Order: sequence, then C-alpha cells, then structure tokens
Amino acid sequence: MKEILDAIQSPDSTSADFANIKLPESYRAVTVHKDEAEMFAGVASRDKDPRKSLHLDDVPLPELGPGEALVAVMASSVNYNSVWTSIFEPVSTFGFLERYGRLSELTKRHDLPYHVIGSDLAGVVLRTGPGVNAWQPGDEVVAHCLSVELESSDGHNDTMLDPEQRIWGFETNFGGLAEIALVKSNQLMPKPDHLSWEEAAAPGLVNSTAYRQLVSRNGAGMKQGDNVLIWGASGGLGSYATQFALAGGANPICVVSSPEKADICRSMGAEAVIDRNAEGYKFWKDENTQDPREWKRFGSKIRELTGGEDIDIVFEHPGRETFGASVYVTRKGGTITTCASTSGYMHQYDNRYLWMSLKRIIGSHFANYREAWEANRLIAKGKIHPTLSKVYSLEETGQAAYDVHRNLHQGKVGVLALSPEEGLGVRDPELRAQHIDAINRFRNI
Repeated sequence: MKEILDAIQSPDSTSADFANIKLPESYRAVTVHKDEAEMFAGVASRDKDPRKSLHLDDVPLPELGPGEALVAVMASSVNYNSVWTSIFEPVSTFGFLERYGRLSELTKRHDLPYHVIGSDLAGVVLRTGPGVNAWQPGDEVVAHCLSVELESSDGHNDTMLDPEQRIWGFETNFGGLAEIALVKSNQLMPKPDHLSWEEAAAPGLVNSTAYRQLVSRNGAGMKQGDNVLIWGASGGLGSYATQFALAGGANPICVVSSPEKADICRSMGAEAVIDRNAEGYKFWKDENTQDPREWKRFGSKIRELTGGEDIDIVFEHPGRETFGASVYVTRKGGTITTCASTSGYMHQYDNRYLWMSLKRIIGSHFANYREAWEANRLIAKGKIHPTLSKVYSLEETGQAAYDVHRNLHQGKVGVLALSPEEGLGVRDPELRAQHIDAINRFRNI
C-alpha cells in the first residue's frame, strides 16, 4: 500500500505511474461475517452493538471485470445502511449477496462468507476493466452507490427503476470502508477539488438521496416559496435537505432534538426551527396508539413559524415514529416524500387526512445517474457543502457506526482509509477559502 499512497501524494505522478503499480494481493477492509448473522438474535434493535459485529480484516483483492474499476480509497463515511448491515436488520445483507451471486459468473465474486461494507468513497483510480474509456488510473474520484445492470428497458428513463438496481456496499460486496474498493466505472464522478479526501467522501449517498427526494421531478419537485418540513434537519440526510431548501428559495422548517442541533440549522441559514424534545411532542400514546392531539399541536407550532401556512413538502425519513404526524400537517394537495424509516418500517397514519385532502406519498430511494451527478456538481461548485462533523480511523469504524446508530453524531461522520491524516487532497485552495466557514460548520459545534 505504501507505493500506492506515495504515488497519490506525489504531485508528479502520471497515469502511467499508477498503471504500473503492482497491486497487493490483499487489503484491509471493514466486514461483517456470515457466520455471525444471528449474533444479535433476541436483542432489541437499540441495544445491538456495531462494535461487536464489524471487523477489520485482510481480504483478497477481487477480480476486475468489464466496465469496472479498482479504486484506492483515501476516505469513506458511515451511512445508516452501514448500521443496518452491522446489526443485520431488517435482514442480513448476505441474502443480497447470494441473490446477486446467482446473476452471472462475474457476480459470483460477491457471494462470500464476509461482506466488505460501505457506500461512499473518495480516492484514486488504480485500474479499469475492459470497456472503460472515461476514467484512467490516477484520476481523483468520488463514487455514488448506484449499481445497475441496465439490460432491461425498465431502467433506461430512470436508472433507479432497473430491475437489477442495487446499492453498492450494502447489496453488493467490496464497498468503500476499505483501502481498495471495486465499483462499476459509471459510479465514478470527479472529486471536488476544493475538498479534502474525508470531506469529499462524506456527501455522496446522503447528498444524492436528498437531491432526488426533495429537488428532482422524481421526488417532491421543490419550488421557490415551498414550506418544507425537514425531520432530523441537522443529521446526515436532513443537513443536505436543509441546504437544498435554502439554496432553492424554499422555507425549511427544521425539526431537531436539541438546542445544539437547532443552532446548527440556524447557522446554515434556517430561521424556522422546532426542538421536538423541548416542545415535548409524543406522537404515540403507547406502542400501538398514536395521539392525534399531538399532531394538531405540532401543526399549530408549524403555523406559528410560517405565518399561518401549512407544509407543502415533508422530507420524511424517521418513518414509524413521525409518519402519522407528517401526513396530518401536510397541506391539501401537498407531498410527503419518504425514505429510510430509521425508527421503523411499519408506518401508520390516518388515511382520511391523505385521501380527502388529495395529498401524495412518494417513495424515494437514492438517486439515478443524472441526479447523482447534479448533486455532486453542486458540491464541486461550492453551492452545497459537506456536513462532516467527526472523522474516525478505519480501525474505529465500529465506534463510528455505533455513534450513528445511537444518534450521538451530527451531520456525517467520516472514516480515513489510506489517507494518513485529515486535510489532504485539496487541489483548489482559492475556492476552499471562499467557503471555509461553511465547510467547517459541523466541525465547529
């Protein structure tokens, strides 16, 4: 790995230099093990500990296939799908790998007794397979997590609708929480020059997800003046949704769980902020019964902040805990766009408030190729900024996932892979200087 890192850090390295580096037979990677898939049986979700299930292993370098690339990973980040993988919920990811492995001789590589996880990276291309023309060894890249086959016409208008759509590092193997990753070359995008490796790795999954869910015509199609209710507005997804709302001329109503998180939202430029813990909202009387009076109280608070207007768009991702309230507070003809369901998948709501008021629920999942590129372009132009709050080493990934699982973090948490320290990889210091306060916003908590 030293030769790879030396080439990345040298300003004189050429594409030919990278192409001539002898690749290692193995590399370090964060994994879960198939024989441990039942290790948390009978344990409540909240009490499942990623520090026990995530391992740092030496694993063999995978074979490079057509249309693929091997990337030296300088930095990655933890997403909630990493948490799901680590606690084997809602199902073990080894079922995904087994199904993918049955697709072709080439995909059999993914069906292994270990799963290299991670759906973000920033790094440098080491090798490309046959048929790859757009990328060369030595290119500095980030990767989005959409893996598709595109052999069916179903995905040609929207690649997310491909029948073989998967999330790399979650439903495929050889993910980004590792020193080397295997990706399809069409996952690659240019690394934003003004960001460090760890900053560039942080936005990928959540930024693209928020873009599709809120901005894209495949999602809510947000427009200027919309009142947008954003749950978890200082978190991994919500922090990007808040930025998109502000950049697009909408009015974000940010829901958070502490004064510190409220301050973060205000520092981004949001004016309407609700601290749900301070207000004491309890949308459920017990495990099986919601409380409509709390929905109404929540709606009244929103109107106080909007000058009497209701919500045009709800940016929903907590799921079960909040969904009934989300449907209720949306205006007539408004939209609830939903993904993730981090508090539970089995949503309950009063359908009278949906059908009689002509509201819409839109399911949204990651982003198609174009949406991912548009979201990354906004990062590269300094219009949207990383929300990186803390960086861990590869050895500390279990702790990083634990912190995300227990909501002990702000924004996104990064993980250094090959990068020996934070702050490396900046190629455009002038643009960086223009946006340094916004880049460090979540660091200065």
